[in-house]
Amino acid sequence: MSDAALLDRPHGIAPAAPERVAGSRAETASAWLLSAPAIAAFTAVILLPTLAAVALAFTDYELGAGSINWIGFDNFRELFSDRGFGQSVRNTLLYVAIVTPASLFGGLLLALLIEGGARGRAFFRAVFFLPVVSLTVAMASAWQYLLHPTIGPLNAALRSLGIEGPAWLSSSDTVLLSLAAINTWENLGFNMVLFLAGLTAIPRELYAAAGVDGVGSAWERFRLVTWPLLGPTTLFVLTVTMIRALSHSFDLAAVLTQGGPNKASEVLLFTLYQEGFTYFRLGYAAAITLVFLVAVVTVMTLQTRFLDKRVHYV
Repeated sequence: MSDAALLDRPHGIAPAAPERVAGSRAETASAWLLSAPAIAAFTAVILLPTLAAVALAFTDYELGAGSINWIGFDNFRELFSDRGFGQSVRNTLLYVAIVTPASLFGGLLLALLIEGGARGRAFFRAVFFLPVVSLTVAMASAWQYLLHPTIGPLNAALRSLGIEGPAWLSSSDTVLLSLAAINTWENLGFNMVLFLAGLTAIPRELYAAAGVDGVGSAWERFRLVTWPLLGPTTLFVLTVTMIRALSHSFDLAAVLTQGGPNKASEVLLFTLYQEGFTYFRLGYAAAITLVFLVAVVTVMTLQTRFLDKRVHYV
């Protein structure tokens, strides 16, 4: 190194040893080598299919067609002028608006009841978590029998009380509410387990301190201690519940109602499935996918950005 370079170097800083530079390069190479399988899997399974869907959204591609043409925003213009698409969006929004708060507060209530109970905690945790690990098709078949208008146990119980039950899955007035109730029942056990983990993480000393400060009632302990400290868990449960509500809406609609009657239970994912795999309009289905992804990412980003400021982390 020249004398000028030595004079320009700040005092107290020694030149990097060759061994240290070589070791840093070896660590970087090892890190990239270890990350390579995950990067390759992410690229093949998520990144490339997403980019392919984005590209197809601007084409007229149909499954089995011999040619593919670039049509720009024609798919999106058709999409937003389609009354069926508008109805499926409204059905999806209503469905998520019912399932999300019912699943969140229902799971919290179950967690509080189990946490406050003296006996049978393991039993009740297993019972309420059972729907989460059950197959959707099997559950749908059971609910199809339970909600049958003539031989179903629910309407039979209502008739014994002098009430004529509706055709739960065959009426436009009740079909979406019925599917939302089934999805809520399925989500309760999952949310309950998450809230139980959050309740376990709250220090017991805070309840003792609240008692010393004169907080005596269970409601006041919940409002002043439990609920604020469940903020991170609640934010996570809210996000997961919305995602599960969107994804499971297709399963129930496909198995139980096929979007009927009169498209009263046709949700956005079922419309996407029909356009892509019934009518084979993959370009149009890709446009629906792109709109759906943009809407979901926007909602999740706004939700996290605004609610995270109200969360108390401990």
